[in-house]
Amino acid sequence: MTRTVKIGNVFIGGGSHVAVQSMTNTDTKNIDKTVEQILALEKAGCEIVRSSVYDAECAAAIPEIKGKIHIPFVADIHFSYRLAIASIENGADKIRINPGNIGSMDKVDAVIDCARMHKVPIRIGVNSGSLPKDLLDADMTQAQKIAEAAGRHIAHFEKRGFYDIVVSLKSSGVMQSIQASEAFAAQYDYPQHVGITEAGCGIEAVIKSSVGIGSILSRGIGDTIRVSLTGDPVQEVVAAWEILKSLGIRRRGIEIISCPTCARTCIDIDKYANIIRYKYKDVKKPIKVAVMGCVVNGPGESREADVGIAGGKDYSLLFTRGMPDQKVKNSEVEQYLFALIDDIIGEDS
Repeated sequence: MTRTVKIGNVFIGGGSHVAVQSMTNTDTKNIDKTVEQILALEKAGCEIVRSSVYDAECAAAIPEIKGKIHIPFVADIHFSYRLAIASIENGADKIRINPGNIGSMDKVDAVIDCARMHKVPIRIGVNSGSLPKDLLDADMTQAQKIAEAAGRHIAHFEKRGFYDIVVSLKSSGVMQSIQASEAFAAQYDYPQHVGITEAGCGIEAVIKSSVGIGSILSRGIGDTIRVSLTGDPVQEVVAAWEILKSLGIRRRGIEIISCPTCARTCIDIDKYANIIRYKYKDVKKPIKVAVMGCVVNGPGESREADVGIAGGKDYSLLFTRGMPDQKVKNSEVEQYLFALIDDIIGEDS
């Protein structure tokens, strides 16, 4: 159990659900493009969004961006305490800083005091690539160095009487990230933002992030997550939800259970699974659909799903809410299967 931190209209920590985050890759001062991307992220299920504020024009754009979106806006700041203060004063719901690159402690203190005045939380971001110089050569593991750096920053924030803190301890190394999160959680109750930084692109990055984030979440650690992928940030949100669904932490949208197929397969599993995947990609209601190719595991998996099909030689058996529904010709599977899914989606709507 971690402390509760309020970010705009979203609560994290304190038993709240794990929130999904992403970060824009548009130029923040291009308000139209940034808003367009944030709205796409919202549609995909993003609940908190972060944008880089790298100059005064970016900070000045915050009020207009916030007026056109529906989720909390986080300003990502590096090096400039003035930009951190300007972002807070312009309405950012949270700021993310690495106190180690803001400059003197007087400058960090100015940010802390401004955040306190405006009741804006601060995420202390510690990355393995930007550790204090004295820790680089310390006789510690990399994970211990990351946790130690975070602890030093927290000690200073607490001395200033500031506790509205979220912490991220990230590395591009999966095991380093896991160990740093564990080390920190053993000592502090501040909520953690979890991710594998600079994970890369494509399936390799998704796998790397899934293993790292999933391992940390499975230990009961983590209050918000971001899957860091090179490319379209909407895919970060898609991947984040799949991680949460796979762990049974949160459910959203269609979850497909489909067999890998073998010589016993009697229906076109790949066809039906992919049609379902794309036809219902915008559905938010949590629905589990089992698409199974034969009678070996088909009935059992279908009984665990909201809608299921177990393929047979000439006929297939359809299930609804775990119970056998009807037997249909294989030539009519698509018609009846989609009708059942539509019925489930339409319930209580």
